[in-house]
Amino acid sequence: MSRIGKLPLSINKDIKVAVDGRTVRVEGSRGKLQLAIPHGITVEQKDNQLLVTRASDLKQDCSNHGTIRSRIENMMTGVTKGFKKDLELFGLGYRIELKGKKIVFNIGLSHPVEFTIPDDVKVTVASQTSLSVEGSDAVLVGQVAAKIRALKPAEPYKGKGFKYAGEVIRRKQGKSVAKK
Repeated sequence: MSRIGKLPLSINKDIKVAVDGRTVRVEGSRGKLQLAIPHGITVEQKDNQLLVTRASDLKQDCSNHGTIRSRIENMMTGVTKGFKKDLELFGLGYRIELKGKKIVFNIGLSHPVEFTIPDDVKVTVASQTSLSVEGSDAVLVGQVAAKIRALKPAEPYKGKGFKYAGEVIRRKQGKSVAKK
């Protein structure tokens, strides 16, 4: 049995949870989220708890058991508190600018890079070199932050590029000149 999957989820009074066959819907102050449940996993609502169970001990069912329970827990957290990822940009002349539903990055390329913000995510630019991605869906927030970071990941020699706030970039020494 999955150690995470077998734990019951308690439902707060701030959120509404509806289980309709293969779909779980969660509604709270920050929005609505839904999740499709794969075959082999069942979700039952009893009193103020959700129970996630699996039909068999197949490898795929075992993998999905804890994952689905964690995704439902993240949905409950997302519609009440929300999720946030902070990114920092390092490099001389690198800048971030917010223009409506687009972010324009000057990241050392020959042209500025434009990134369109999805509807369910809020991006705020704190300064020219830092931004934060917020939303109720943990997967979408992480995916948008990863796509922004993938535009120019921090490199190990000078540390130029995007990094998550608090992330440590291991630095390399670089080439040394041999004396003759």
